[in-house]
Amino acid sequence: MPKSVSLVLSSGGSRGLAQIGVIHELERHGFNINAVAGSSIGSVIGGLYAMGKLSEYTDWVCRLTKKDVWNLMDFTITSHGLLKGERVFEKLKTFIPDMNIEDMKIPFTAIATDILNEKEVLFNRGSYYKAIRASVSIPAVFIPVNHDGSILVDGGLLYPVPIEFVKPVEGAVTVIVNLYGDKRRNISELSETDRGDYKGLMKTFSKLISTGNKKSIGYYTLLTTTSSVMIHKLAKLTIEKYNPEIVINIPFDSAGTFDFYKAEELIKLGEAEARKAILSYLNNLRE
Repeated sequence: MPKSVSLVLSSGGSRGLAQIGVIHELERHGFNINAVAGSSIGSVIGGLYAMGKLSEYTDWVCRLTKKDVWNLMDFTITSHGLLKGERVFEKLKTFIPDMNIEDMKIPFTAIATDILNEKEVLFNRGSYYKAIRASVSIPAVFIPVNHDGSILVDGGLLYPVPIEFVKPVEGAVTVIVNLYGDKRRNISELSETDRGDYKGLMKTFSKLISTGNKKSIGYYTLLTTTSSVMIHKLAKLTIEKYNPEIVINIPFDSAGTFDFYKAEELIKLGEAEARKAILSYLNNLRE
């Protein structure tokens, strides 16, 4: 049975914490991850794993409360985005020093989107933190990154599931973590607590948008919903095109973009979904 894995981690906000659980489960089943590529949160988790620092990050993120997450948001008054996107990385640097990607233990690639030239930008050398800052720049939420004359935003805009860019490893199984899986619940089934948290956060965001008619909460919802439709379709088409050996689907409604305080729940979800997909793959090999 093939034991080498090329791991592809998708974009998807805090749902990406489920990818930690996926990695745990792959290791429990004896798989060796020999290459990683990631977009957005996938680049964050993938890079931490490649440098051997995922456990330190996991310990930290599992202690975060709602208040902690809120305090890590560095709001700014600008037409380029709601968040500077620097505070959280400065915090991470206090216990996870920066590292050049080429010095990591396994090959790693982070993907960002060059919106001026309408193409991907691959980071497989240089500063880890510079790479992920570009890769996580959700349009209209995080201020974009200027890089070599280009303006970079979230890698998930073009490559939500960046299977094209994981380094080929001979005899390896390709494993994709897709954070755009089928929803578990209809919006009407969400608890009052879930709805309250979501509305409270979005109302605060809407108050911080000061231009045109963007003061309406409807603007932010429309923006995120529209982009989600596009990204979901891209993810589905990519998976169908490449037909990887193992696809681990994380339900799209398992967490909101900034629900990092749900880390333990999401990691357990990743472990459970990975276990099902791995066992299905192993059973198919035996048939």
